[in-house]
Formats: sequence, C-alpha cells, structure tokens
Amino acid sequence: MTPPRLILATDLDGTFLGGSEQQRQALYRSLAADPETVLIFVTGRDLEFVRALVSQPGMPRPHYVIGDVGTTVVDGRAFEPITPLQDEIHALWGDAGDRVLRLLDGEPGLRLQPGSFPRRVSYYYDPAALRAQTVTTIEAAGFDCLLSDDTFLDVLPRGVSKGPTLRRLIDALGLPEQAVMVAGDTMNDLSLFRAGFKGVAVGNAEPRLLEAVRDFPHVYASPQPGAAGIADALRHFGLERSRP
Repeated sequence: MTPPRLILATDLDGTFLGGSEQQRQALYRSLAADPETVLIFVTGRDLEFVRALVSQPGMPRPHYVIGDVGTTVVDGRAFEPITPLQDEIHALWGDAGDRVLRLLDGEPGLRLQPGSFPRRVSYYYDPAALRAQTVTTIEAAGFDCLLSDDTFLDVLPRGVSKGPTLRRLIDALGLPEQAVMVAGDTMNDLSLFRAGFKGVAVGNAEPRLLEAVRDFPHVYASPQPGAAGIADALRHFGLERSRP
C-alpha cells in the first residue's frame, strides 16, 4: 500500500468548519479529489454531531474520528471503535463519571453540559467565578482538567486528550509521521501541537493558544481563518497537492 502524501488531523469548530463558505468548499473539494490524503477529524464534539455533519452535501467523510476531546476514537466509515486504543481509554476512565459529578457538585462557576459522554465529564464554566482550587481538586483526584475558550471545562482520563490519542492512532496504524499536519484554534487543541507534528493555528485562533505555540518551530500561525488557514498551511509546509 502506498503511504499517504498528507494526513490532515483537524479540529472542527472554528477550524475545518471556519472561514467563509467559499473558503470551506475550496478546501473540501481539494481534499475529496486527492486519493493520497487521509482525513482525521479531531474534535471536542461527540459522534452524534459528527454523523450529522458528514451527512451534509459537500462535506468530506473522514477516514478516522477522534471525538469527545480525545476520549473516543473510531473509523470514519462505520464509526466502529478502533481497538485496542478505545479499550485502553475506557479502562483509564472506568466508571468515573458519577464520581466526578459528586466531586464537583456545588462548585461555583460550573454548569454541566447537556448530553451523555461515556469517558469524560464536561461543563461550561464562568472564568470570573471558577476557583483555582477546583482545577487542583480535579487533578488531585487523578484526572486531567482542560480549560478552553474561556467557556469549556473538560474532566478527562489522566493522560488522554486530542494530541496523545492522535499520536497513538498514527503509531497504531503505522502512518508516516512526516505526512501529518494538525490544525486547531482553541486551547483544547494545544495537545495536538505538543504532539510534535507539523501544525497550523488558524487566523481566528484563541489568543492564549497563539501565545502558547508562539515558540513552537513546527507550528505555523496562519493569518487566514478556518479552512483558508488550513489551505494556507498546506502551501506553507509544501503539502499542497501538485496539479498535473
């Protein structure tokens, strides 16, 4: 099997779904026309959202989906779990959901997000009301705490987030690391850039993310938003498909 020329691992909201309609469609058409590209959605969204998304006309179907902030990993065709990766994450989490809810019951500045997430607990948070002690409490209990976009607080299994799960997937599939480019726009994408792959922080990225990756030599800060930023980075890294 010929190794892929490009492995695009991209966040959705604000990144792959960001930019103008024209910019998005130009990128989507380019990816759909390239048989040497592997597309991976890496998102905080759940599988229900991704299923609805890929059913829309003109939306490329990913080869793999890393969802729920890195706690879910499935193929992009049948949405079947990638084992043993999914099993390992599940074992790390166990049945911790109820324990997290009890731990954070009554904590100021937190509002539980709607939905049922099997390997994480997710809240909306108020930056003005959230106590630093809350984060310390979460971490002391053996979990990771991820704050993003001054809005989202995710309690995750220790050592699990977007970047580590992508790294495990690339290694498990034997895909070439040099072909990987990651893309993101908020702090829950920081672990993607810390994984060491080439990456782009798109032009509409959260200022804290831009500051965090400022000195990463493998990360390009594009001035272009969303999908246009991805296309810009493909040119920057020489990963754009050459036309016959």
